[in-house]
Amino acid sequence: MLRRTLLSLAGAAAVLAATGLAAPAARAEWPERPITIIVPWGAGGGTDAVGRIIASLMEKDLGQPVNVVNRTGGSGVVGHSAIATADPDGYTLGVVTVEIAMMHWQGLTDLSYKDYAVLGQVNLDPGGLMVGEDSPYKSAKDLLAAIKAKPKGTFKASGTGQGGIWHLGLAGWMLSEGLPGDQVTWVPSQGSAPALKDMVAGGVDLVTSSLAEGRALIEAGKVRPLANMGTERLGIFPDVPTLKEATGSDWTVGAWRVIAGPKGIPDAIVQKASASLEKAYKSKEFQDFMKSRGFGTVWRGPKEATEFMASADKDLGEVMKKAGLVK
Repeated sequence: MLRRTLLSLAGAAAVLAATGLAAPAARAEWPERPITIIVPWGAGGGTDAVGRIIASLMEKDLGQPVNVVNRTGGSGVVGHSAIATADPDGYTLGVVTVEIAMMHWQGLTDLSYKDYAVLGQVNLDPGGLMVGEDSPYKSAKDLLAAIKAKPKGTFKASGTGQGGIWHLGLAGWMLSEGLPGDQVTWVPSQGSAPALKDMVAGGVDLVTSSLAEGRALIEAGKVRPLANMGTERLGIFPDVPTLKEATGSDWTVGAWRVIAGPKGIPDAIVQKASASLEKAYKSKEFQDFMKSRGFGTVWRGPKEATEFMASADKDLGEVMKKAGLVK
């Protein structure tokens, strides 16, 4: 009887194996091959740097190559689309940036945070307010008083392209003070670096970008930081007040980076990838890397990061509507 039972069990196992029903027990766990991380912005930039340090740390943890690929173009649309439309198997991930909460409002794409399986948020850089060292304005309060006292369009500002995150930083600040979103004329630029150079040369009166981006010129004594648009002072500039401290405004804004993949990645893979990402985030190597470059760090897991992205999408959309930037 025992022999017949064992033979029956063996036969059943053979049938299951033949039909593929036993495959889950034998299926290799993710990851079993190289992973790609897509960066929607150019090589050498801040997002590229963050993507590459994350890739190197996750590679060590997961035991598989993690390769970074830059997919640029379309004001970020090309790379963000490549992440969202990849196979949802966990082998294509990407660095999703704050622009995902803005591009669809501008009519550039239909993509939004809803199109991604979020692993976690690793970065947040508050906006900053800077003037040239020879500017007559020594504080954000003095600058604001002058902006209010003079006719609309008297002052010029820059920091990014039209409708970019730092343009919204300025527009949101103006709106919070009861002024039109375009009270200060926005001069589009290809980023904060050329905007800061233009300000030093006298082309614009102020720049709104992260203080980290202005760090070199601040330390060189060519740029004066007046405030940061975050909720607390920054470790790299502890003497620079928040906008709330400086002017009483409740407006806060910042650029951020989230690691995500296309929507539909199995929950088990999301959980394992998120755990690896969190381990990378908490490592001394990552924290030292971010601090050395002046990048802000913040950890939010999948649920919290998704909620944060939804809130940012709503808030930035409202500012863009009031500033006339929605298409």
